[in-house]
Amino acid sequence: MQFEDLQKRALEIRAEYDELNARDGRAAWSEQQYMAGFVGDVGDLSKITMAKHGLRPMDDIDTKLAHELADCLWSILVLADKYGIDLGAEFMKNMDSLEKRITS
Repeated sequence: MQFEDLQKRALEIRAEYDELNARDGRAAWSEQQYMAGFVGDVGDLSKITMAKHGLRPMDDIDTKLAHELADCLWSILVLADKYGIDLGAEFMKNMDSLEKRITS
């Protein structure tokens, strides 16, 4: 799967959430609300990671870990779109910068 496919699918689901909120008489989420949701997902990811390393009890850890990582990626893709950031280009630019720092 290509990065563009992930972006497209994330935005399709965001649009469906916007439609659901409209049907239920609620406004579409703002950037701040997406960010708050992302922070919650990162908190969940932290708990799952702790469980993965035996620091807290949890069933079905690997499934939950994969799910939460995907949730976090969705939030990042949506936020990048909301702020008009070409995440693919910025990612590559950042990796080039890191590589230059590592190999210099």
